[in-house]
Amino acid sequence: MLFNSFHFILGFLPVVILLTWFATSRIGRTTAIGSLILASLFFYGWWNPSFLALLVASVSGNYALGVVLRTLARQKRHLVARIVLITGISANLGTIGYFKYAGFLTEIISSLIAIDWTLGAIVLPLGISFFTFQQIAYIVDCAHENVDSHGFFDYALFVTFFPQLIAGPIVYHRDILPQIRSGEAAFMFRTSDLGIGAKIFAFGLIKKVVLADGMAVYATPVFEAADAGATLTFIEAWGGALAYTLQLYFDFSGYSDMAIGLGRMFGLRLPINFRAPYKATSIIDFWRRWHITLSMFLRNYLYIPLGGNRHGKSRRWINLMITMLLGGLWHGAGWTFVVWGGLHGAYLCLNHLWRHVARRAGINLKASAAGRVVSWGVTFLAVVIAWVFFRAETFHGAIGVLYGMAGLNGIILPEAWAGRLASLPAALTVFGLGPTPYFTGAVQVLMTGLILMIALFAPTTQQWVRWQFDGGSTVGRWRLGTVVATGFGLIGGYTMIRLFVGGYSEFLYFQF
Repeated sequence: MLFNSFHFILGFLPVVILLTWFATSRIGRTTAIGSLILASLFFYGWWNPSFLALLVASVSGNYALGVVLRTLARQKRHLVARIVLITGISANLGTIGYFKYAGFLTEIISSLIAIDWTLGAIVLPLGISFFTFQQIAYIVDCAHENVDSHGFFDYALFVTFFPQLIAGPIVYHRDILPQIRSGEAAFMFRTSDLGIGAKIFAFGLIKKVVLADGMAVYATPVFEAADAGATLTFIEAWGGALAYTLQLYFDFSGYSDMAIGLGRMFGLRLPINFRAPYKATSIIDFWRRWHITLSMFLRNYLYIPLGGNRHGKSRRWINLMITMLLGGLWHGAGWTFVVWGGLHGAYLCLNHLWRHVARRAGINLKASAAGRVVSWGVTFLAVVIAWVFFRAETFHGAIGVLYGMAGLNGIILPEAWAGRLASLPAALTVFGLGPTPYFTGAVQVLMTGLILMIALFAPTTQQWVRWQFDGGSTVGRWRLGTVVATGFGLIGGYTMIRLFVGGYSEFLYFQF
């Protein structure tokens, strides 16, 4: 079931909200939590009921592991706890490994030993990357005595809560379990929670339906053509790469906003996952803004345990590369994702090296406006290039797009522009005119430019709603003026019309 579908917005959501409020006010907290768990399982099973057993087994098994690990930690039986923890992590990784990577590994093995060996089609369960990482973090913290006591229902809701179950944000027990255990007030009807949650949800819906899906029509044909072996011109390749760069951001940021808004409707505060990442002026800054909950997980449960920056610069760079390579592989089983992760690992190493050199040389690019623009431009260019590997279905397709972006297939302008460029003969001799079947012309330029300006200069959702962190929770206050609010109302109406007329599309991160 998709957040941007009518049966969710007009059916599932209002029914679950009413049932939860009724159970909380008339029966009690336990019933409210139980009803939310059942609703979340129904939500998950809507796509493929056969994977409900996997989700329930994962939740039950990791809760049992947590109980054992907390008991062993209290008894100071650290060696046994370590063995149990390694077993638990291995079981979680083994599960995700089978569903997500078994086909990729058999492909590698087949190519190495020159035999035709396949496992057939393996259907990837929705959300397995997210709820597996979430539970690995939980059992690790149980082994380190960083988890307070709680019941099974509290834990089950923490994992299965439908707003974040499929594609995050990746939530941590320390942020959510205390809210669930706080008593009936967590699920009581509050007009303020409902209003703020609905507004955040609406922002996310607009991002997905209007901005992300609006860019998809320009990105998808380019990458499909590249994967099929088509030759892309400079303007086609850049048009597709920029369109995908914007599509991915507004698609995933939109999902995160909708998840956070839905959580707020039920009185639960989910963590912020994006802070305008395309405004970043360095790759380090980018990863503090992009998919924040994944960045925190990789830092806390992989980079720091590997040694972090505690053993010198060379070891730090090795740890960064390992972390980002595994982070890339987490997104998908394919060499393109490995390359994407490796690129960002290399970017981070170069960024740290540059900071060291610049500090010693007394260089501060960010001290001037021109320096900040240069820093932003280099960062944005690096991110766009890496996204090409993230989007392409094949390595050959990614190289094809980059080949076009480098101008190696020619820099020509659409034939339809001949009349407009008639007064610029120099431009015609330099660039020339020709067919550009994967570039739609001036409308694409205007739409891409407008949406890029929104990503770079418009306030973020949390700025619009004045939504800030406060001791692990979030608070919000609507601050739009009447005119702007009216404008958003019109955009919201247009969004619903687009859903009604054009239907709805899946979120990109459902693939990961």
